[in-house]
Order: sequence, then structure tokens, then C-alpha cells
Amino acid sequence: MSDFEILNIGDLSGIANRNLIDLQKENPDLLVFPKTLGQYRDDIEKSHIFSLDEENLTTYNLMGFIGRNSSQLTISSRFAKDDHNDYFLHYLLQKVFSINLLKFDQTPSKENIWDFLLYLFPYYLKKAYTQGIYKAYKKAEYNDSNVKGTIDVKRHILRNIPFTGKIAYTTREHSYNNNLTQLIRHTIEYIKTHPFGSGILANDSEIRDIVSKFIFVTDRTFSNNSRQKTISANSKLISHPFFTEYRALQKICLKILRHDKITFGKDKDKVYGLLFDGAWLWEEYLNKVLMDCGFEHPKNKTSSGAIFLFSDSKSYKRYPDFWKENFILDAKYKNFSEPLDRNDLNQIISYMYVKQAKVGGFIYPTKNHILESKNIGLLNGYSGFVKIWTIPIPSKSDNFSEFIKTMNATEQELKRNLTTEQRAISQQQFGK
Repeated sequence: MSDFEILNIGDLSGIANRNLIDLQKENPDLLVFPKTLGQYRDDIEKSHIFSLDEENLTTYNLMGFIGRNSSQLTISSRFAKDDHNDYFLHYLLQKVFSINLLKFDQTPSKENIWDFLLYLFPYYLKKAYTQGIYKAYKKAEYNDSNVKGTIDVKRHILRNIPFTGKIAYTTREHSYNNNLTQLIRHTIEYIKTHPFGSGILANDSEIRDIVSKFIFVTDRTFSNNSRQKTISANSKLISHPFFTEYRALQKICLKILRHDKITFGKDKDKVYGLLFDGAWLWEEYLNKVLMDCGFEHPKNKTSSGAIFLFSDSKSYKRYPDFWKENFILDAKYKNFSEPLDRNDLNQIISYMYVKQAKVGGFIYPTKNHILESKNIGLLNGYSGFVKIWTIPIPSKSDNFSEFIKTMNATEQELKRNLTTEQRAISQQQFGK
């Protein structure tokens, strides 16, 4: 249940009880992560952002902001300390999007939730850069003897009479210095002025290198005074068949630079927002933690990370959340309790059987105060153990720094627990 203050029920009724995928299609200013809805098997794209029944408003696994006209609703995680501080959501976002936590002294609150847009910029910049720096045709003017375009008669007469051997001409050529790269440069300069800017743009060597390249290719013509002109020049999103990742980056840049227009849409009944699928965030967060223990996360890789159910067919492939030799883990963000859901249990047993894993289980966040590793039972057949790991989320932290410290300690304890479990499996095999 999400607490809300003075809201226009008429505005919110246009959002309530409607599935997410339809809302997103109708409202391009509604940003939802992950981009590929439903890839985490939680049917999030089919669910409602929230349901509204008279004065009861119920939220589900989405977190962030959603609004219509002048009404705006904050949807916190179920681990939020209170109505104003959702340390858990901010912590997951900063982990997943590789933001330097130590740079963030300000306590996260719903007032600065739109700073999430800044968190997303490095994420999308890296994805776009995997396709190289965006190139576009650009009109260029020359005045020399190497004519390779259309002669500009008027300019030629003005500049080259009497004739000096030069000819004025124009040509279209590919250039790294174009409207889109200028937009990216303006976004970089804007983020630099933000209190969190240094943590966002200088958190790792990769993002620093990419930023420096965009500064280099745009430096010759860049001017802070041309921001509005550059925004207008990017009003139409690109549709290049090769630079596909740049469309999402362009959209994020425009939203960052139009920050004052994000929270209150101009168009009547326009839905806007920034929402995160809790299952996606939790799984991506665990990937950051578990990679230190040698676990693979197939969804972040190609189909080579798939598990094939049949030896003679490639048509039935599955992607366990995390696996390593003899070990399968399934991430769950939903409220998780015993007895285990039949589908969840059947899924983990299938993975364990195909991989002949000695341990398989579920890992989920809880309001309990200690990290627990609990045996559900020993399977009949090849004798694999099914277990659950509960990750305690601090609920009494006085500030964000204290929350971070507690979470870091929990992560180290989890790594030790899993390492010990893996060592025990290896010793059993060696003993045999």
C-alpha cells in the first residue's frame, strides 16, 4: 500500500488499473526499466502500476514516480524507512548504475528522485558507445582548389573575385561533430554542474574515457549558449539502422536538459514518470555482488549462457539467474514465504537436474534483522539440496551512510556464506 498526500483522484484514475505496456505505448514520456518488459518472468508488463478503488491505492513491484497533469505519485519500495526516505531504492540504483556511493552525502528523498535520470546517463552512454561515436551527414562549406561538392556561386563571387585559384563549394560529409553528439556534450556539461556530477561522470575509467572522446569531437564548435538550439535540433529522435542504442541515449539527454518540463507535462492528460521493475533491480544488484563469488548471470550474456533441457534439441533453453559449478541461484524480489510456490520450486529443481547441481535455491530481500541460510530439503534422486537465503534490509538506519555501511557488511557475509557452501561441496566430491 502506497501512502499519498493530496492527489487529484481524477488524474490518477487515468493511470490506475491499466497495464503498463499500454500506458508506455501511449505515453513516450513514461520511462520504464528494464527497456525489455517481461524479460524477468514477473509479467510486470501485464500488471498495473497501481490499482485505485475508492480511496484505496495499492502498488505492486514497480518503484519510482508516476504522474498525470499536475498530480504526482511517489511509489516507494516496501523497505522504505518512511514516506520520505527510500534508502533501499537509492542504494540499488546506485549499485546497478555504478555510481560512486561515497560521493552521495545528501540523504535520498522523494524530492530528488528525478536525479535518477542522471544515474542513467552513464549506463546509456556506455551502451551507445559500444556502437562507436555517432556519425551523421553534415553540410560543410569549403573554399579551396579541391572541389568535391556543389559550387556555391554566390559565395564564390564574394570571396574569389578576382580569381585566386580557389573555389567556394558545399558538400555533405560524415562528421562526429553533429546535433546528437552536441546534445550529449551539453548533457555532460550540465551534469558537471550538479552536486553529484563528479560521482556520475568520473566513477570509473571507462566512463571517463568515453566522456573525454565526446568532448574532443565536439569541442571545436561547442558553446553553452547553444543549448536550446541543440535541444530543438534533436526534437526528432534518430532512427539510424546501425546506431540503435543512441535513440535511448538521445531520449535521456533530452529529459535531463528539459528537467523543468519533466514533472509537469504541457499536454493535458499526458502521463509522465520514471519507474523501475523491482525484480529487475534486485537481480541486477545481486549480479554486482555475486560476480565476486564466481557466479555467472546468463541474462547479461549471449545464448551461450543458456541451459538446454534436452540433449538433442536447442529449442527448449532456460536462463537461470545465477549459476556456477554445482550451484544454482534464483533471485526473488516478491514477498517470499514457505511453503514455496509450486512453479518456483519446479523451476529450480529443473535447473538443478539438468546441471546436476548439488545446491540450488532462492535469494530474496527481507525485513528480518539477520542473514539466514535455510535448508528446505534434500531432493530424492541425485540428492541435491534446495535452500533459501534471506537478505536483511536495514529498517532503522538513521541516515543513508549508515544504511550503506550495513548493506556492505551484509554483502560480505553473504559472500562468505556462499564461498563456504561451495567449499563444502568441493570437499564432499573430493572425499568421494
